[in-house]
Amino acid sequence: MTRSFVLCADDFAMTEGVSRSILELLAAGRLSATGAMTNRPHWPRLAGELAAFSGRADLGLHLNLTCAAPLSPMPTVAPSGTLPRLGGLAPLALRSGAARAEITAEIARQLDAFEQHLGRAPDFVDGHQHVHVLPGVRHQVLDALAARYPAGSVYLRDPSDSIAAIRARGIAVGKALTVAGLAMGLRRAAARRGIPTNRGFSGFSPFDPERDFADDLEAFLIRPGPAHLVMCHPGHVDDELVALDPVVATRPLEHAALMAFAPPGLRIGRFADIA
Repeated sequence: MTRSFVLCADDFAMTEGVSRSILELLAAGRLSATGAMTNRPHWPRLAGELAAFSGRADLGLHLNLTCAAPLSPMPTVAPSGTLPRLGGLAPLALRSGAARAEITAEIARQLDAFEQHLGRAPDFVDGHQHVHVLPGVRHQVLDALAARYPAGSVYLRDPSDSIAAIRARGIAVGKALTVAGLAMGLRRAAARRGIPTNRGFSGFSPFDPERDFADDLEAFLIRPGPAHLVMCHPGHVDDELVALDPVVATRPLEHAALMAFAPPGLRIGRFADIA
């Protein structure tokens, strides 16, 4: 039997161009999952188009605590009305009870927005820039999922893998090892609450437009885990993306490579196919 892995595009609803790219790839069967940024103004309008892929792909919440504006005021975390960068969020979430309370409320709002506009619970939850694994954020995410959804019904992304697998792939090794360290213990904590996770993760990128992303895609499947998930960041470039996010030049390159991707010996599938 051919093994499956989840191929997930991050950042749906970040901008129109990113979202159009993801919808095209879903329609072509080149993705099996995408996570939506439900705090972005595009989400209510685009949710209906994404809903067409329910049952064909995993549709989840891409929890966003570091890009643009929250859904409601967060005076401690986002006093200017704009969410902080990752380097500012991490220590704040760790040290400030007021910040953690605001984060808990924003997690609920973003889940509410997903349910309101898609008409159902997410298939999974992950985090923009992996914020869901941070101390001061992870327990709020785990508690929210355990309280809102039946055990086993929503999975959580574990962005870690073994040191050997990360080194064997040889791409953005430092970044992958750093996030794996931050995510330590996440899988066990999720299991205690009845929340399933992937087992095996890749897709970390230096976002270098000089690299061949088609080659990187194949490398992401070196030493796949038993329930492997690969993240990616395709998109069509628009003015909003240029103003909003540092990852710009590589998004159309990822889109093109994904459109032509034929994973050797593996099948792109949903989490239910690999769990």
